[in-house]
Amino acid sequence: MNQAPFLLSALDSKHNRNDFKSSSEALNHYLKHQVNQDIRRRVAGCFVAIHQDQRIAGYYTLASASVRLSDLPSSIGKKLPRYPSIPAVRMGRLAIDQEFEGKGLGSALLADALAKAASSEIAAFALIVDTKDTQAARFYLHHGFIALPDSPLTLFLALATLKTFKNDTQKIK
Repeated sequence: MNQAPFLLSALDSKHNRNDFKSSSEALNHYLKHQVNQDIRRRVAGCFVAIHQDQRIAGYYTLASASVRLSDLPSSIGKKLPRYPSIPAVRMGRLAIDQEFEGKGLGSALLADALAKAASSEIAAFALIVDTKDTQAARFYLHHGFIALPDSPLTLFLALATLKTFKNDTQKIK
């Protein structure tokens, strides 16, 4: 039987973050020096893909958020309750180690984040991402995200539109 090349888990102290190297120095710095504070203060959760050799191959963060109803496209906003803001989940960071780029791991981590957001017992309308540039925005647009009309680098995907994700073993295949 083939073993999946990655195991997904919440970041904890046993994970070695020192060898992680994505193409973004800001994302490397966050994982190595800041993420523990965010976890401890309960402002973000961090999830890592661990390679068979126990290295972190990629990670993402999730946090609670909201989006103003008036910021959504009117075709979507008119279908929602008239609250000033709608609950959401924010994917704050997504990074892949350079050795694992181009192998679909980013898409797999995004799928896991969407599954976590959609399966939560706490209601949220969408997963929101603030992309750093148009190249990153294209990645999310490719996966069905929609740009906010007045903020083209802020994208969202309504969680009600998702198909059921199967992640029973917590392994990314």
